[in-house]
Amino acid sequence: MADETVLETCLADLAASGRRQAAPLAADRIRARGEQRMRRRRAALASGGVLLAVAVAVGGLALAGAPRGPEPPAVAPTPTASPFVPPAPAPGEEYATELGHVYGAVAEGDTVRVTVEQLRTVGGTTAPTGVVHTLTLPGGMLVETRRLGDGEPADVELGGLADRLSGGPRWVFAIDYDGEGRVHSLREAYWLEG
Repeated sequence: MADETVLETCLADLAASGRRQAAPLAADRIRARGEQRMRRRRAALASGGVLLAVAVAVGGLALAGAPRGPEPPAVAPTPTASPFVPPAPAPGEEYATELGHVYGAVAEGDTVRVTVEQLRTVGGTTAPTGVVHTLTLPGGMLVETRRLGDGEPADVELGGLADRLSGGPRWVFAIDYDGEGRVHSLREAYWLEG
């Protein structure tokens, strides 16, 4: 029994000694890692500050040494391409039709330039699609009219209608395009006008 007590005491002393030896090593490692992190952080801050100072100095020298010439003249922005694409006839069809307000007509020699605000039909009424484009058409092109022609159906030359179509959007037309995107005819869409 005495041997067991001595053995237990020796083992307890050995365990206590191991704990005393193990704890300082772990603390030393933690402290060493912390110091290493601090050294890396200081080095990064120092190098970043130096790089910033160099960049500011080089940028300032570049600006100071740049030749100063006259300012370029202001240029109006170029208009973006119109989203208008002439409608294409469906397979087996000869023409495709676009509905639109035709207005702003200007006679230019043998041609008439008109503005077209594209429309779509929604529940029996018309609504703009947001697409506006211009067409330059022959002044002699025949236009099917009804209300524009004082209530009587008639074919009138576009050049003769230029004055009535020179104002804002009022008259709705069906514009027929062939397979190559050319305007084949203009028809007053009197059935859609209110």
